Amino acid sequence: MSKADEIFVSMCNRIISENNDTKGEKVRPKWPDGTSAYTIKSFGVVNYYDLREEFPAITLRQTYIKSSIEEILWIYQKKSNNIHDLKPHIWDEWADEDGSIGKAYGYQIGIKHHYKEGDFDQMDRVLFDLKENPYSRRIMTNTYNHHDLHEMNLYPCAYSLTFNVTPGKNGKLILNAVLNQRSQDVLAAGNWNVVQYAALIMMVAQACNMIPGILMHVIADAHIYDRHVPIVKELIKREQYPAPKVTLDPSITDFYAFTPDSFTIKDYRYGEQIKDIPIAI
Repeated sequence: MSKADEIFVSMCNRIISENNDTKGEKVRPKWPDGTSAYTIKSFGVVNYYDLREEFPAITLRQTYIKSSIEEILWIYQKKSNNIHDLKPHIWDEWADEDGSIGKAYGYQIGIKHHYKEGDFDQMDRVLFDLKENPYSRRIMTNTYNHHDLHEMNLYPCAYSLTFNVTPGKNGKLILNAVLNQRSQDVLAAGNWNVVQYAALIMMVAQACNMIPGILMHVIADAHIYDRHVPIVKELIKREQYPAPKVTLDPSITDFYAFTPDSFTIKDYRYGEQIKDIPIAI
């Protein structure tokens, strides 16, 4: 069975059993009808996914793998903050009349900074360091720029990615990463974030002639919204299936040449999709 399913079910059970309820407290998110969106939550959830063992897509329901990859490339490859550059409509509620979500995500990745080796944006610096100094402990991205928070339509949720390289067999290095996330809507985005950052590690590893290793996912506030609780309770009781086989076109070695279609997905069996999930904004 999928290890990602086991992790997801365990996380949901922890949140439900702890039952740290925010009902009646001052909260920012609202439901479309204007009422406050409360949650039950857990603090400090840490999950590990070994990409050498399986691709971490849950099978309890379908995660739209290529759509999630589309979004991660929008941020780290296109370095865009405009929904007109993104096929999925996941950011539409936060975009202004021009399609911008403000100085968030891709905008931050694309800002150039000066280093002794030259000027790099965050993604290009990661690629440079992994190739030139792979054992550096300073290889990371961070989109939580306090200077620009007031110009972001939504503060970054998954905000920091730290890469770390370990020795591998046959002379190839192993690329691992820590994803830090301040807040996660477990039902709406739980596996979506895992899948897209697993795919990002795969692409970066291949571009740097490395093997994708461990994704460590650290969530400060893992929560289930009040209107999602019954849905989650039904979801985690479902049958689980083996993880899908997800591979990357081996001919591509330029990070900026990858597309969602560079990935091949086979044997992805999953439960019935949940439609019309209410989203708190």
